[in-house]
Amino acid sequence: MTRTPLLAIPVLVGLAFSSAVGGGPLPIGATIPMLDVAMKNVDGKELNLKSVVQPAGTLVVFTCNHCPFAKRWESRIIELGNAYAAQGIGVVAINANDPKAYPDDSFEAMQVRAKEKGMEFPYVVDATSNVARAFGATKTPEAFLFDKNGKLVYHGAIDDNGEEPSKVENRYLKLALEAVLAGNEVPVKETKSIGCGIKFRT
Repeated sequence: MTRTPLLAIPVLVGLAFSSAVGGGPLPIGATIPMLDVAMKNVDGKELNLKSVVQPAGTLVVFTCNHCPFAKRWESRIIELGNAYAAQGIGVVAINANDPKAYPDDSFEAMQVRAKEKGMEFPYVVDATSNVARAFGATKTPEAFLFDKNGKLVYHGAIDDNGEEPSKVENRYLKLALEAVLAGNEVPVKETKSIGCGIKFRT
């Protein structure tokens, strides 16, 4: 079976894939929302997005434990997160799913996963799903990258092939991170996120 590679799409087309739950994703150029909301990290401490922000830029990834798509990209997300956190990018993974719907997304399971996978950046609980709603996030995984000025410069997928890492042709998030570090314009600003729908808490 021939797979059609994930292609970059214009912002207006991307909006068509968003859910009304969050009113659509943050537009390119938007600032980071919900900076002061406390979220529990897997180390048991609370933090907010303001404490994650770094001068070089900030990466926010909505993900979870149970989703098959999140699992496919998990190692790549952690590799990128660890590598770019070490280079001065603020990085945080956020789980906005209701664990009542999927017990694998419980806080305890998040702690186990973060330790097993060597995650060196925060993995936090969005206990009301309101942070995800404010971002307009609807999928896991879904990445939002902000530049040194706190402006959104990339939103969407990690790359164009979740199933076969060796066949990735477009490393959207990595290229965006490199551009942000270099102070350059991000080449592809928005792509379609492929993943499970976020199980919003009610």
